[in-house]
Amino acid sequence: MLVHFFSAEGWQSWGLGGEPLIPERMPVLFDDDFVCEDEGGPRATRAVNAWLRTLPSSGAPSPNSWPAYALAARDWLMHLQRHGVAVFGTRQELVAALGTYADRRLSGPLEERLESSSWELQVTALSRFYDWAEGESLTAAVPFTVAIGKRMEQGRLVETRRNRARMRRPKPQVKVQYLASDFADLFRYGLAGLGPDGLEDATFRGRFPGRNAAMGGLVLGTGMRSREFTHLLVHEVPPLPAEPTEVPISWAVPELGPKGRKFRTTWIDYASLAAVHSYIALDREMPQGAWRPRRPLVVEEADFYGGWVNGRACGGRRFSRRNGCGWSARRAARCGWR
Repeated sequence: MLVHFFSAEGWQSWGLGGEPLIPERMPVLFDDDFVCEDEGGPRATRAVNAWLRTLPSSGAPSPNSWPAYALAARDWLMHLQRHGVAVFGTRQELVAALGTYADRRLSGPLEERLESSSWELQVTALSRFYDWAEGESLTAAVPFTVAIGKRMEQGRLVETRRNRARMRRPKPQVKVQYLASDFADLFRYGLAGLGPDGLEDATFRGRFPGRNAAMGGLVLGTGMRSREFTHLLVHEVPPLPAEPTEVPISWAVPELGPKGRKFRTTWIDYASLAAVHSYIALDREMPQGAWRPRRPLVVEEADFYGGWVNGRACGGRRFSRRNGCGWSARRAARCGWR
């Protein structure tokens, strides 16, 4: 079966009474013998071509989308021909053909398998074709089974329809891919400016490899979300044990950082925590500029629960409401304290 893309160039010499009512670049299907009708009537390709011409006015105005619909219809017609099933056959025949088609496309030969997104496009194209055929009274049977349900939308109970041939879409958390241990090591080496062998890379041109490596180890060690570690403050880092330990170290994530602003506890290994403390100690010792804001926020005795800002106790559950301070230690630290 062949796919041709229509062009109206030179139509005046075709002996027609007017320009063809076919959009430019519209796909047209032909059987290998270039015959559109048999003794029994028009072939299936003729019905498919008539449906394709309706795409610009039925939800697919872009010419870039038309080939995908045409190829989906072509593959379906070729599958039906292989099994001797008519495109507008009985319900039982079409359902059985769809089952073998799905099996071939999803778990058949590697050269014919489709990704889930490509299979969704196949189902969309074929369901649109059969909906059009029903509207044109060309068929009374379709290969798809539709599940009907109900759900609430804006306080109203509405009916929903789902094509059972579609694949269920995984929830976002199912698509999360985790780094294997060797790739995690390679990731840390890259942040630290090291080569794949863990030795110094002379071609490295990045900045702040110590900070990047410490934060990379922190993220991999604790599993913190981006919101949690990007808003992390120095005084929220747990203290380093006096001696190295193989037991994971508890890390309390403040309630303003986690999802839903719910306090939670995670864990970190000793080596990753030691790297974070090494970076903090180095950064504290670096000389700061002489510039100070006109009204600086002086933060003292800051810890996980709060601190003193310009002599007033702020932040945490035990300070904020009792003293009426509008600045928490977290906000003050972001504005004037490092």
